Parts: sequence; structure tokens; C-alpha cells
Amino acid sequence: MEVAILTVGDEVLAGDIANANAQWLATRLTDSGATVDRILTIPDDRERIAATVSEWTTAVDAAIVTGGLGGTHDDVTADALADAFGRELVVDESVRRDVLETVADYRGLDPETVTADELEFDVDAWAALPEGSRPVVNPEGLCPGCVLENVYAFPGVPAEMQALYERVAAEFSGDAVSRVAYTPQPEGSMAAAIDGVRERFDVTIGSYPDTERRNRLKVTGTDPETVDRALEWLAERVDLAAEE
Repeated sequence: MEVAILTVGDEVLAGDIANANAQWLATRLTDSGATVDRILTIPDDRERIAATVSEWTTAVDAAIVTGGLGGTHDDVTADALADAFGRELVVDESVRRDVLETVADYRGLDPETVTADELEFDVDAWAALPEGSRPVVNPEGLCPGCVLENVYAFPGVPAEMQALYERVAAEFSGDAVSRVAYTPQPEGSMAAAIDGVRERFDVTIGSYPDTERRNRLKVTGTDPETVDRALEWLAERVDLAAEE
């Protein structure tokens, strides 16, 4: 399963916050056996988000979009998703109720009796999602996520994004298997061995240098036995230590 990750936010591009969401998602997806095909960050630009999503829906098995959901002026991701699929924004009553109850609870009001007018809060702006999408109610915050065909959209707040991803995590899987080992050898001294692994086995191998003389090698393939044999072959030619 090939997955693309799109993070949306001017603040990420400005360096105001780290792109922790992309790293977290890439790790979780890889652990599930899926393959991350690409990661891209773009600004809060409705047209660019829509164009990217439109392109990715046919290029990968699934796309995950984080950031830009909500009811503030720069939250344009829901609109962009609706544009990409030719849909309108609608408000699901169960989502609306969840948003209302979340705001009421935050303000110390009774969520069973409070109304949107009493809150003086635009509940519908925060609850609106593209028509036909599957809502993913947010257990950690205000803004819901959604699934529209093969596109998954989550809020950008890391705790909220992670909570929503866990609700659909079972929908991401694949055959990719990885093994990791460490070596004190310089990367340059391993070039022939790394090339040999690629030539002899149906695997990919990544070499990640470390300044503490603890360089990391990661072997990835779709067959566990092949990956193990590749690592064994490599261990005969490179000074490897087992993964910690």
C-alpha cells in the first residue's frame, strides 16, 4: 500500500513549528507495512491543496492530509477537499452535536441543554465536512476529521491528529518489512557491500551516518526471509551490531 502525506500550514513552512506530524505518520505507516511514497508541505492555499489532492487520488493508494481543518479564516482544507471531489460542504448532525458538546464542556456548560446561540460560537463552521465523506469524530479536541474516498483528513494539532489516525489505523497496511542494524564503519567503506546487497536481493537498503560512529543500516523488502538473508549476507562483509 502506497501512501502520500500532505501537511498544510503556513506556520510549518515558516519554521514556526516542526513538521512532527509527517514524521509520526511516516513511522506509523512504515510500521504497519505500508510504503510512504511522498511527503509534501504546502501553505494554507485552497487551490493548491485541491490540486494536490486531485493529483494524488490516482497516484497512490491513500493520501493523508493534516492541518487546515476548522472554522478560522485560514482553515481552508475542508473547502479544498470539497473542491477536489466536486462536493459541497455539509454538516452531519452527529458531528455538529460533538462539536457543540466539546465547546460546552470546555466552557463549563451543560452539553445536554446548551444551544449554539447560547455559546455564541459558529458550530457549523467547525463541523462542516465535504458531502459524502465519512466523519471521524475528534476525541481530543474540537475539529473532526474525515475520509473521502482514499483521502484521510486530520487536524494539525499533533495529539488530535494521532488520536484520529488511531481510529482508522487498521485501514493502512502493506507487505513492507524492515530490519535495522548498526555499524561503526564509515559509510564510504561500505559502498561495495551495499551495492552487492542491492544486486543480489530484492530489497532496498538505506545508510544513515551518525557522528557518534554508530551508523544505521536499514534493509527493506516484501519477503521477511529475503530481508533476513540480505542482512546475513551484509553481516559477512560489514561489522554489524544487532538492532537495539
